[in-house]
Amino acid sequence: MSLFEQLNNEMKNAMRAKDKPRLSVLRMAISAIKQAQIDGQKEMTDDDILALITKMIKQRKESVSMFTDGGRLDSAASEQAEIDVLEEFLPQALSADEIKSLIAQAIEQSGAASMADMGKVMALLKPQMQGRADLGQVSGQVRAALNA
Repeated sequence: MSLFEQLNNEMKNAMRAKDKPRLSVLRMAISAIKQAQIDGQKEMTDDDILALITKMIKQRKESVSMFTDGGRLDSAASEQAEIDVLEEFLPQALSADEIKSLIAQAIEQSGAASMADMGKVMALLKPQMQGRADLGQVSGQVRAALNA
């Protein structure tokens, strides 16, 4: 079953359960996927959908921090609830050891020797880690490994 079908099935379950907050988040995600299909004029793959969901989660995490800083804890809690629903559709997160291992393998495979080769390493890592790790943090770890 594709990720899009999974989202649709969960939306139907939320409708049946009359779970309005969950239903709202699922409808928003499905709408974003359909909009991306229209904009890109192509069918969305599971990897594309994962990238989109990851982006949505990142946006909401930024909103949570801004709401928390602004003292709007009710809005922060609402955004966090949306994050929790969206995270259900991401694959199992990688552990720190798994990330280090994948970075080492990618450096070895690409033959990277300096920071000039960082793009090659990240190109190998991105498909393996999409939705399973924060790629911003991973790039920092790659940078540290290449500088060492």
